[in-house]
Amino acid sequence: MKKIILIILGFLVIVILSNKNMVEEIVIPNESIRIRVIANSNSIEDQNLKKKVKKSIQYEMGKLLKDAKTIDEVRSILNDNLVDVKYTVEKVLTEQNKSDLNFDVNFGKNYFPQKVYKGVSYNEGYYESIVIKLGESKGDNWWCVLFPPLCLLDESEEDISNVEYKSFVKEIIDKYF
Repeated sequence: MKKIILIILGFLVIVILSNKNMVEEIVIPNESIRIRVIANSNSIEDQNLKKKVKKSIQYEMGKLLKDAKTIDEVRSILNDNLVDVKYTVEKVLTEQNKSDLNFDVNFGKNYFPQKVYKGVSYNEGYYESIVIKLGESKGDNWWCVLFPPLCLLDESEEDISNVEYKSFVKEIIDKYF
């Protein structure tokens, strides 16, 4: 019995390792709206500032869009609240003593370069989105999907440190070995 289990596990490991290098194609629905924050540069200071802007914007978007059910509702809410989005960015910059840093907030069709993240390939193209450019916007960026809400945290879910990830193969190995 143990030999059969070892053979099956060996086969699973080979399949998993051979597929690990293959890039998976995940298609975000056409009926989606993205958000992107582009840092001024890749300096540690600029990347930390981008993260602070991202966190504040993500929190505000969560509050604004929590009851939105359709893409049209999301569009309407975003259009009606672009001034608030700009205010949120401005507030973070002021709090970080960066009020002299220029920024731009654009809602419309914006270019996203191809990205491979954790083995998943996201196609380049123009997508309906809010793009926040900080300074020269030459640094790495953060982006996610606002609708459907794939990246918005509920106010009570800000601490995600207790998220548990499980591996089916690891559970089998732990169970039998």
